[in-house]
Amino acid sequence: MKVHYINILLFAHALNILVNTQKKNTFSTHHIQTNRSLCECDLYIPNYDSDPQMKEVMDNFNKQTQQRLRDYDDRMKEKRMQCKEQCDKEIQKIILKDKLEKELMDKFATLDTDIQNDAIPTCICEKSIADKVEKGCLRCGGVLGGGVAPGWGLVSGLGYEAWLNVATASAIDFATQEGIKAGVQAVIAKMETNLAAMLSSVKWSNFINGSNYSTTSGIFEGFKNAVDWCQKAGKLSTGNKGMVGLILDKGEEGFGTYVSEGTQAYTEKFAAVKVDELGKVTTQGTQLSGTIGYSVLAIIIIVFIMVIIYLILRYRRKKKMKKKLQYIKLLEE
Repeated sequence: MKVHYINILLFAHALNILVNTQKKNTFSTHHIQTNRSLCECDLYIPNYDSDPQMKEVMDNFNKQTQQRLRDYDDRMKEKRMQCKEQCDKEIQKIILKDKLEKELMDKFATLDTDIQNDAIPTCICEKSIADKVEKGCLRCGGVLGGGVAPGWGLVSGLGYEAWLNVATASAIDFATQEGIKAGVQAVIAKMETNLAAMLSSVKWSNFINGSNYSTTSGIFEGFKNAVDWCQKAGKLSTGNKGMVGLILDKGEEGFGTYVSEGTQAYTEKFAAVKVDELGKVTTQGTQLSGTIGYSVLAIIIIVFIMVIIYLILRYRRKKKMKKKLQYIKLLEE
């Protein structure tokens, strides 16, 4: 098998020679490059110094770099200064604190023995109970003295005046009603006395009232109604009809004395009841005005007490502040 492979390769080589011998012989020329390669240049010669664009880029880079360095140096200097100032302040505080403690302990022996340690000034933001009570008393005293007491006096006076007017009107109305009752009773009593023989069975209170007792026409109308009632009831005798007829014929003129009797009784009763009721109103008004006066006096006393408390607390606060100022002055020395 190997012999056949060798024969085939040799035969193919002979054919190739025969084919290529018939071609024309040609020659190819190669292009020779004229540029220089990097290896032929000097690597250490600055070839870009003369380039303006490259020089501008380099200048910008140098400027930016220098500016950044200057900014960094400024920031570092400022931070160092701040740290130094803070350290100096802390050191001064520590030194001042030690100095104050030492001087305070040295000066305590020369101060009064009745001064307590709590008299040393503390933060002004802290408010004691005395300060709060002082402000509360001042506020309450201002409200009660400036608004409540005058207002209560004004309201009480107006209320008392209104009550007095109403009570007086009520007393007059009551006296009027009592006078009317007295006048009606006087007219009825006179009619019962004068007309008992003729109209003995008549109940005059059904015909004489407060609306007709004070006029002759009213009393005459009541008399006619009483006569009509007796005739209907059959209680008017034949002998009395003539007398009754004469009175009716005479008309209203015969009843003038009844009106005078009723008016006089009304006037006397009205005057007596009015005096009595107004006396009661005056007594009650005196008691009421006394009560109002006592209430206003109580408010004034409360205001006075609050003002006294305020003045006492204010004096104590000033005294305490004076001690604090002495300590502050001592510490400053």
